[in-house]
Amino acid sequence: MFAHGLAAGIAETRPLGSGVTGRRIFFQFRGHGRSAAPPGRWTYLDLARDLRAVADLYGATRAVGVSLGAGALCRLLADNPSRLDKAVFFLPAVLDKPRPRAAGQRLTDLLAAVESGDAAAVAEVIALEPPAQLRQTPAAWSYLRQRLEQLMRDGLARGLAELPEQVALPDRAALGEVTASTLVLACRGDDLHPVGVAEELAAALPGATLHVYDRPGVMWTERADLRERITAFLNE
Repeated sequence: MFAHGLAAGIAETRPLGSGVTGRRIFFQFRGHGRSAAPPGRWTYLDLARDLRAVADLYGATRAVGVSLGAGALCRLLADNPSRLDKAVFFLPAVLDKPRPRAAGQRLTDLLAAVESGDAAAVAEVIALEPPAQLRQTPAAWSYLRQRLEQLMRDGLARGLAELPEQVALPDRAALGEVTASTLVLACRGDDLHPVGVAEELAAALPGATLHVYDRPGVMWTERADLRERITAFLNE
């Protein structure tokens, strides 16, 4: 199963599973699309329970978590150490310590812009997502148009607003009981996903494999290598 990042969705995770064998489950977390969002203030525990429900419903034994999804996956395995056989954490953003305020501010700004319905404000925030050297390319403009259309159409629920300030789990020590084989993927220079978090996660997970890319924007600059690493790990 593939768990996406905050303010993202299935389109973000689908490329990561293109070469993975077996049944692949792509889903969207609560709050990503107002019509399907239950009311309330949500935590990583809520998201981990959603992830566990999906895993149980489809009998999933392998999982990939991206950013927010990686945090939910951490919480799932901290609470259920033997639930999965394999797990991939791509761009983990937080463990048991809050994000630096600057790192969470862009996410907070995006949630506020979407809530306001101001397309220009949303566009201003998401314009920072592609790597700087690619922002004026046709591919980046196409991505931004699609992203803006999706966010303005589907929306983001208010219950997500406090997630950037939360931790994924109370104590990383709980990850020491995890029995799954794990792969942690990160990149240097990504303010929203500090490489230090990935290093701490890999150290907390027994026998984890850590790979760090040299520059940010991996989905743009290293997509083929990223997909191959995930595919080889999950299919082994």
